Amino acid sequence: MAANPTGLGKNEEAALSYIIPLLGGIAFLMIEKDKYVRFHAMQSIVFWVATTLIWMVLGFTIILLFFAPIFFIAAFILWLVLVYKAWQGEEWEIPVLGKFARQFLSKVNN
Repeated sequence: MAANPTGLGKNEEAALSYIIPLLGGIAFLMIEKDKYVRFHAMQSIVFWVATTLIWMVLGFTIILLFFAPIFFIAAFILWLVLVYKAWQGEEWEIPVLGKFARQFLSKVNN
């Protein structure tokens, strides 16, 4: 079922928005009209921005440097879950970040 502009199914587009950090989310947010894909694209953007900011804070703070590997493993596992859920057709929302994604998406749509 390839009715989307890219020729991919909506589950594949949603998963790719996570797999290609930031650029995937931005690209699918711009070209896709499907609400499911747009949600995952926006959540991907929010996830990658938050992950990058937290990683930078942990990297610049010597005291918190111990937590950087733990954060990296947790972020990687969450990333895998996001890709899997999107691929399976689930509109799974990351606690807190998912609500931001929905708010940003509603502002983009207006």
